[in-house]
Amino acid sequence: MARYTQAVCRLCRREALKLYLKGERCYTPKCSMEKRAVPPGQHGQTRKKETPYGVQMREKQKVKRVYGVLERQFRRYFTIASKSKGVTGETLLQLLERRLDNVVYRLGFAASRSDARQMVLHGHIRVNDRRVNIPSYLVREGESIAVSPRSREKARFKQLVEAVASRTAPPWLSVDADDLRGSVLRLPVREDIDLTVQEHLIVELYSK
Repeated sequence: MARYTQAVCRLCRREALKLYLKGERCYTPKCSMEKRAVPPGQHGQTRKKETPYGVQMREKQKVKRVYGVLERQFRRYFTIASKSKGVTGETLLQLLERRLDNVVYRLGFAASRSDARQMVLHGHIRVNDRRVNIPSYLVREGESIAVSPRSREKARFKQLVEAVASRTAPPWLSVDADDLRGSVLRLPVREDIDLTVQEHLIVELYSK
């Protein structure tokens, strides 16, 4: 399974935006964006003026990196969104938001999306009380997502209850911190997605 394996802090610096890829570290002074908020590389401090194409590319790269997907998979999501009813850019973000690894992160079961992806791959997550180990699984309205009973016995997950209780789930999800279980109340809309991105630029990029 293809995935990004290099230093993720470089990605935040390249996008000049905190993408919260390292969980709790991103909220501390150790965050690379707090210490050196310039693009990586020897010419990072001499940022050139971007072309319209470059601006569109940066928006696409930003969304890809937030959700942890590579180009081939991202383009597949765009194809699905472009064939669906509604605004293509918003539908694209809704599809990404419905990914199981993102939902696990949004519920507070993991400190980052990469942690959530690992939890799903290792079989710690159940959807409607059935084991699902596919991070790209798209959740549907009415489904429940929970940490498996066997996994709750492990020390790592016993500490989750307090962490989950301290976080606020988005309005399209509900969470029971004591039971480490959440449910999909409805599908997300654009207002539910707290991502600073101009999705119409991605549509323009792929429409060329």
